[in-house]
Amino acid sequence: MISRRECLLSLTAAPLLRAQQESGFVSLFDGKTLRGWVLVHGRGPGYVVQDGAIVCPQEGGGNLYSEKEYSNFVLRLEWRLWEGGNNGIGIRAPLEGDAAYAGMEIQVLDDEAEVYQKMSLKPTQYTGSVYDVFPARRGFVRRNGAWNQEEITADGRRIRVTLNGQVVTDVDLGSVTDPAVLKKHPGLARTSGRVGFLGHGSHVEFRNIRIRELK
Repeated sequence: MISRRECLLSLTAAPLLRAQQESGFVSLFDGKTLRGWVLVHGRGPGYVVQDGAIVCPQEGGGNLYSEKEYSNFVLRLEWRLWEGGNNGIGIRAPLEGDAAYAGMEIQVLDDEAEVYQKMSLKPTQYTGSVYDVFPARRGFVRRNGAWNQEEITADGRRIRVTLNGQVVTDVDLGSVTDPAVLKKHPGLARTSGRVGFLGHGSHVEFRNIRIRELK
C-alpha cells in the first residue's frame, strides 16, 4: 500500500519530472512553493499552493507573474475550474497595468456557466481567446473540476492556443490594423514580458506549468 507521504511526494515531484521528460521544457512551478513568482495587487490570500497546484481561492486573486520575462515560447499547463470560474493567462505582460491590455490575456472561463450565458459575452471573451481581440473556437472546456490541458505558443507575431488537443486560436498579431484596437491594446506590440495568472475572484487551479523558450 502506498502511504499518504509517498503519494504527496510523488505529486509534488511530478511537475519537475514532466518538464524533464519534454525536451527543452523547464518547470515554472515546483509543486510546493511560489518560488519564482511575484504577486501584484493581490486580493485576500492571493494565491496559495495546495496538493501540487497553484490555487486562486474565491476570496483571493490578483496577478501572479513569473519573475522572469519571456519573448518567444511554448507554455504548457493544466487548469481546472468550477461553476462560474474566471481567470486568465497573461503573456508578454508587464508587472503593472491591466495585463489584458498592457500585455495579452488568454481567457480562462467556465464558458457554459449560467451566469455567463445570461451576460451575452462577446466572442472574444470565451476561453482561449486573446481577450477582447481575437475569438477562440468554442466547446472544448472541461468543467466541474476536470483538468484541462493547454498549450500557448507565442512565436514572433503568431499566437496559437491549443486546448485539450484542439487548436482554438491561431492568429497573426500583425493582422490587427484598426487604430482604435491598437490604442486600446498596446500590449499587442510587446515582444516580451511575464507569464502569469489573472485572478477574478473565483476558485481556479493550475498545475504542471512548464515553458520552452524559442529562438
